[in-house]
Amino acid sequence: MKALIQRVKKGSVKVNNKLVSKIGSGYVVLLGIFEDDTESDVEKIVAKLVNLRIMSDDAHKMNRSIKDIKGQILVVSQFTLCADLTYGRRPSFIKAMDPTRAKHLYLFFVKKLSEQDIDTKTGKFGEYMDVEIVNDGPVTIMMNSRKI
Repeated sequence: MKALIQRVKKGSVKVNNKLVSKIGSGYVVLLGIFEDDTESDVEKIVAKLVNLRIMSDDAHKMNRSIKDIKGQILVVSQFTLCADLTYGRRPSFIKAMDPTRAKHLYLFFVKKLSEQDIDTKTGKFGEYMDVEIVNDGPVTIMMNSRKI
């Protein structure tokens, strides 16, 4: 499982020009779910994510977590994070989990964040979305469940 974490001043998701979700200060998390991911991968990423100290303190140092600032998280499914670029010029997504199973893990991810008292919003799984992000920094971090 890969989670691309972007520290944001604000973020939003629209589907068919209709607002689905929006957040203020916090993270936009683009979540890529691989065919062999499990609930254990979700738990590893959530545990690290909620305590990750990449929010600024009063001295503008990355010293606070999303919990510390009572920030929000917008979770957006992003199967293209599972792209395999080994051959040719077109990415292969064969390593991405099938949508039915992936949706279960996506919803489990959102549930686990909510259980940590994080104000969690979502995109719309499986839909074409317009995602607006106002980066803060920018600070962008790639998290891989197999490397934490």
